[in-house]
Amino acid sequence: MPIYLFWGEDDFAMNQEIVKLREDILDPNWFQFNYHKISGDRPEDIQEALNQAMTPVFGSGGRLVWLENCSICQQCSEELLSELKRTLPNLPASSTLLLSAKKKPDGRNKATKLLQKLATLREFSPISPWKTDALVTRVEQTAKTMGVKLTRQATTLLAESVGNNTRQLWNELEKLQLWSGGSPKPIDETIVSRLVVVNTQNSLQLAAAIRTGDSARALELVADLLQRNEPPLKIVATLIGQFRTWLTIRLLVDSGEKDDRAIAKASEVGNPKRIYFLRKEIQPLNAQQLLATLPLLLALEVSLKRGAEPFATLQTHILQLCQICRSRDRQHFKTNSP
Repeated sequence: MPIYLFWGEDDFAMNQEIVKLREDILDPNWFQFNYHKISGDRPEDIQEALNQAMTPVFGSGGRLVWLENCSICQQCSEELLSELKRTLPNLPASSTLLLSAKKKPDGRNKATKLLQKLATLREFSPISPWKTDALVTRVEQTAKTMGVKLTRQATTLLAESVGNNTRQLWNELEKLQLWSGGSPKPIDETIVSRLVVVNTQNSLQLAAAIRTGDSARALELVADLLQRNEPPLKIVATLIGQFRTWLTIRLLVDSGEKDDRAIAKASEVGNPKRIYFLRKEIQPLNAQQLLATLPLLLALEVSLKRGAEPFATLQTHILQLCQICRSRDRQHFKTNSP
């Protein structure tokens, strides 16, 4: 009686895992009889799913009942909770019940607590764009799953190219898989740069341009990102995350911390080896400069959420950020930052 609870906003990654479940559980010859996909936003639909899950399998293989967009982990009546307590522990061994939702399950909800005991929970949320280590790890794992061999440099380039877009990663790896033709030789970064749609203009490169005070490059990147329909608030979220990481590392270094593992843990950097390079990135900047960027970034976020015109608003704030990072006069950017 396997029970699964999948949640998160990465629809593509979640659907890929659901496809695997279907292939593992269902006999293709009995697919129409043993597979049920039911919307889970109404109590009567949830009851129907439970009834289907209790039904013995027809023919061979197993039965899979998918309760899509299920709401019970947000709100669940006492009547429905009682039904869940009665049914879930007694599901037939041949039945698999899958519940999926976009929102994170509410830990205070009694149905969530029940599922935490009985079900396998998996999160499918997009990786934050500034968590480059996690993006590289995901490329490595997906490439291994698909049987695509990549060099370390090719893996890094592919992670930079697709960011946290799981669908694009899968499509690009399929392309590389076809190109390799099953060759045991790993694909290098030269091939990736030729075959993959490399998004060289991304929000992390925008953060790097701001950090060096390169206004012209920063404005060019902003224009390109918006032209490619990158959501302005997503751009700002990436900038905030990156500058917070730089600030945390700067403060720890200034405090005398020398252990890269301790710095990595405090700054939420997955790979301690990256701290060496991050130290070099922030070397020209002092803590006051990095501190001055955050109120300005937060003000930019508020302006966009209030409906300000994205291009002009981003331009203005990014020019101010570049000025902060160029400045060596501490008093100047202290008094002019919001």
